[in-house]
Amino acid sequence: MNPFSAAAQALQLDHLVVIAATLEAGARHVAEALGVEPVAGGNHAAMGTHNQLLNLSGGQYLEIIAIDPQAPAPLRPRWFGLDQPAWQARLAAGPFLAHWVARVNRPKNLARWQAQYPQRIAPVLPMARGDFTWNITVPDDGALPGDGLLPTLIQWHTPAHPSARLPEPQAALRSLRGFHAEAATLQAELDWLGAPHLITLDATLEQPGLIAEFDTPQGIRVLK
Repeated sequence: MNPFSAAAQALQLDHLVVIAATLEAGARHVAEALGVEPVAGGNHAAMGTHNQLLNLSGGQYLEIIAIDPQAPAPLRPRWFGLDQPAWQARLAAGPFLAHWVARVNRPKNLARWQAQYPQRIAPVLPMARGDFTWNITVPDDGALPGDGLLPTLIQWHTPAHPSARLPEPQAALRSLRGFHAEAATLQAELDWLGAPHLITLDATLEQPGLIAEFDTPQGIRVLK
């Protein structure tokens, strides 16, 4: 029995993550898929990355992230798999929806939860972008948990969520689906985290992947 299971029900989908070889290519991919233009985000000095953002209804957002060519390389592998050869090979075919992030709400403490379950939850790092500060789980090798289908966990320190500073949302997430050969194993981990309500997993013999459906002013749109 997971003693945090009741508190873990407070997990919310915080944001989706599109990775790209360049920020411009990622923004174009999202705009063409959803018919809505993302806006400038900022830089992550500790990871050598930068992003653009798209507000979504319900206190969620979509992040487009890429290696910042103007930033020095970090002393550790970058997050979201950006330094991993397998993900770099996939990026050669273009940007794609790679991952999602779940928000851990207070009074639950993400760092303490991770310390009690270090084999199940990746190390917690303090991060900042502008005046936003947060704790986030990042594996030592920068890999995406569950090939991107299990969530990164985040806990914001600043009172305002990033979505509160973005333009009014023109898109709302309808559904998030993941496909993986080991869907049952990943589902068990989602159940343990208390996050089975945030994504639907299906078994597949093909490459793991994510598909998100959105309501937009142009109707239902799909992002892969």
